[in-house]
Amino acid sequence: MLLTVNDLRVTYRVPGHKPVEAVKGVSFQLDAGQALGIVGESGCGKSSLAKAIIGLLAPASGEVLLDGHPQTGRHPRDIQMVFQDAAGSLNPRMTVRQTLEEVLRVHRMTSPGETEARIGELLDLVGLPGKVLGAYPREISGGQCQRVSFARCLALKPRILLADEPVSALDVSVQARILNLMRTLQRELNLGVLLISHDLAVVRTICDRVCVMHGGEFVETGKTDNVLETPEHPYTRTLLAAVPDVGRAFSGIRV
Repeated sequence: MLLTVNDLRVTYRVPGHKPVEAVKGVSFQLDAGQALGIVGESGCGKSSLAKAIIGLLAPASGEVLLDGHPQTGRHPRDIQMVFQDAAGSLNPRMTVRQTLEEVLRVHRMTSPGETEARIGELLDLVGLPGKVLGAYPREISGGQCQRVSFARCLALKPRILLADEPVSALDVSVQARILNLMRTLQRELNLGVLLISHDLAVVRTICDRVCVMHGGEFVETGKTDNVLETPEHPYTRTLLAAVPDVGRAFSGIRV
């Protein structure tokens, strides 16, 4: 199994206050080529879980395993994260070309003579025209910024792509194109995809399985279609009732 999370707990401690357990013993597995959605309302612990998986937060207990081995000390390129605020995650003082050049140089992914060709390959992978290379984040659209974020992650040839609310700041038509891009990358590169979202309609477009998170715990897990069509937990039914059906818009748009 590519990624295994066992009984993971994340606790926030503030002097003078009672500890807050944001993630309460979460477990799941993800293999190459699979897409797993973790869905729940804001504050349920989704982002804390994501940050613990990628190593931005130290878990209070539990373990994150890659290929059966603890993530600690593993190559940081194996898991890459795409954030909600695409433009905010990019350096505003760097052009798209400089952003991609930097990640390739710092991680020694190419020799100087190979960099330009690799940048071209990355643009092709995410569906961006070459003319964006000279642009700064403020000069391109939100959807294009998110594609640059994907390209930056893919430059490191990750095995797992962790996307935390990657389309929530975009309008519906752009959401559809970005989600279709994720689905294409998953299939073509055999990536394991972990999608964090508050929207079950978004998760439905690319995820094989879904975990519904509430109060720091998984209250329901299963195949996405089964969970959406026959939810068993009251919270899942409440969540479904609050989500507009945008599936038709998603399925009709291609990258």
